[in-house]
Amino acid sequence: MPKPPHRPDALARRIFRGADVLESGLLTRAQLRSSAWRPLFRGVYADRDLTITHRLRCLAVSDFLLPEDGVIAGRSAACLYGAPYGADEPVEVLTPGRFGPMSGVLVHRGPVPEKDVNRRVDGIRVTTPQRTGWDLARWLDVVEAVALLDAMVARGAVSVGALTEYAQARIGQPGWARLLKAVKLVDPATRTPHESRVRVRLTLAGVPAPVVKYVLARDGEPATRLDLAWPDRCVAVSCAAEPGPAPEGWRMLHAGPDQVAAGFDLLVRDLKAALRPRRSRG
Repeated sequence: MPKPPHRPDALARRIFRGADVLESGLLTRAQLRSSAWRPLFRGVYADRDLTITHRLRCLAVSDFLLPEDGVIAGRSAACLYGAPYGADEPVEVLTPGRFGPMSGVLVHRGPVPEKDVNRRVDGIRVTTPQRTGWDLARWLDVVEAVALLDAMVARGAVSVGALTEYAQARIGQPGWARLLKAVKLVDPATRTPHESRVRVRLTLAGVPAPVVKYVLARDGEPATRLDLAWPDRCVAVSCAAEPGPAPEGWRMLHAGPDQVAAGFDLLVRDLKAALRPRRSRG
């Protein structure tokens, strides 16, 4: 029967720098390479029993890798404020000096005024929500930026008004107009990144803005919540992978991930046709 790997109690459910545990004698090099530990970044390890989230990876970068003037930024900052982002996605950082390149870390370079930095209770230095919004608008296309801003606003991390004020205070600086454009498209009623992307792409394609999560209630029937709706035309778009039946008297178009991947232009064409005013017969 194989011998279980050596796991000191001092490292249980911890993140640590490999060089530190070698120097202290807690582990040998062979023990550090065992299945008890998971490499996160160059020289940084985690207990295998830890659930690795993106927040945990941000904590590892902040504690062991970032220079003192560096900060968690971009999509990683949005994740810390409640936006969904994959656990294994690169951790985005912003630093005024030289840092990296490093596997698993996406480095942006630029000034980081202290007024644009928050220090969370867990010690992570992260851009403020307003600065995060500005960076998202500068670094991403508007569809992806809005998908993250929708989630941040929905979770109360920042308001549309605060983002607008931040952009207007920086008129003339790179990115201020992109942030204003993104803010005008934010709708915190949107519940998933896919819904956000569909809604924004439809708007940019010239489709009138929908009512998000429209509740259709009828006497004696359970209320129906429609992802995107145009009530005056009784037209709705479902963003679900497996949409349910259309409510009576409504036309339902499907915009699940497979349908969008197969042809977004077809969805736009069909939706515009469905929303077109009907000519009266006389």
